Amino acid sequence: MKIIVASTRPTRIGRTIGDWVTAHAVRHGGFDVELVDLREVGLPFLDEPEDATTGRYVHQHTKDWSATVSSADAFVLVMPEYNHAFNAPLKNALDFLHREWEHKPVGFVSYGGLSGGLRAVELLKPVLVKLRMFPAGNAVTIFRRQMMDPGGRLLVDASLTGSADAMLDELGMLTRTMARL
Repeated sequence: MKIIVASTRPTRIGRTIGDWVTAHAVRHGGFDVELVDLREVGLPFLDEPEDATTGRYVHQHTKDWSATVSSADAFVLVMPEYNHAFNAPLKNALDFLHREWEHKPVGFVSYGGLSGGLRAVELLKPVLVKLRMFPAGNAVTIFRRQMMDPGGRLLVDASLTGSADAMLDELGMLTRTMARL
């Protein structure tokens, strides 16, 4: 499973959350887990000359991204909400590829202010369905003001770990089911 940190902002909390999700998923034990940070991946704005559905990539960064995504059996998106929606680096990373995403389950760890990123997740789901991905119903929602201390540390409690376990359990079931395809 690849845990993808979607925020690329210098002052982001996404990496802190992504590190926690990664450690929690390793303890959960249902997957081989790798954290992928879009800030480190450093994809430019979509620059492939052909549509992603052709699979004919000319740039090395796209070929590398394709190999990373292809090697995953499931994904967890650690995603912020910006202006009631998902962020541009995440959409860009999705748009670079097509077949590599197909038939793979995806879970969500969203964060933000009043909605905890829920609006962003709901707006992203149609994009993921178009890519033939399978969104999990269970998700982790982090309300920034309530679940982060002033120093930027995540306040982990039973509710947070319980929602993460439910999401990971569902991703495990979806991954086993989709592998049969």
